[in-house]
Amino acid sequence: MIDTTLDVEQYDCPFIDTTDDHEVGFSAIQWDFDQVDRELETRMLVEGGDREAVSNGLAALRDHSNMHDFDLLTRRGDVAHIRTVIAETDAMATIRDNDGYITGPFHIEAGSEIWHVGFDDRTDADTTLSELERDNEYDVLDRTNTELPEMQDFVQNAGAAMTLIEGCRDLSDVERETLETAVSDGYFESPRGATLGHLADEFDVSKPAVSKNLRRGQQKMIERVVEAMEELEE
Repeated sequence: MIDTTLDVEQYDCPFIDTTDDHEVGFSAIQWDFDQVDRELETRMLVEGGDREAVSNGLAALRDHSNMHDFDLLTRRGDVAHIRTVIAETDAMATIRDNDGYITGPFHIEAGSEIWHVGFDDRTDADTTLSELERDNEYDVLDRTNTELPEMQDFVQNAGAAMTLIEGCRDLSDVERETLETAVSDGYFESPRGATLGHLADEFDVSKPAVSKNLRRGQQKMIERVVEAMEELEE
């Protein structure tokens, strides 16, 4: 597989147009292409500099001429979850017409979009890049030829990676912030760069409270690490 990472500026993409004018970013959670209607349905996470930026960005996206359907699913402050249906863009059509396919989530911010695109044939990859230059601007950030053994390792290790990700999601906000601060301030180093007292002052809580949050966070992550190691050994 020819795995290519592109930084693309599409001139007919509502998401890119919106990030050009508003301080918001879009990250794909789920996507599905309708081959009959030539439409892309996505569920996106929207993040902004503040609540007003997100409100303005969502309004601009909803009113874009290339937006066929828009639903605000949930929102909390400067983060939102949306469902959209847009018409196929020129770049999307070029990639699909040359047997290309999306291999990972895409992220859009500041007027450009990061795409992970795969091809089964080197000629198809070269043809696609050449045709994309006609109506779009892009930079190739990475291009690798993934051999079969590497693909096998990736698939086999995906479960272990997801186990670790789930461990991060299991953390409460307080546990995550406590672990992050403990690491960044050197609590786990030898000699220690920070003490329990230092961490307690950081969070304005008692030493027993910060110790409890640390232990809970460590326990959750260690359990997931052990699960991941077991999956790697299978």
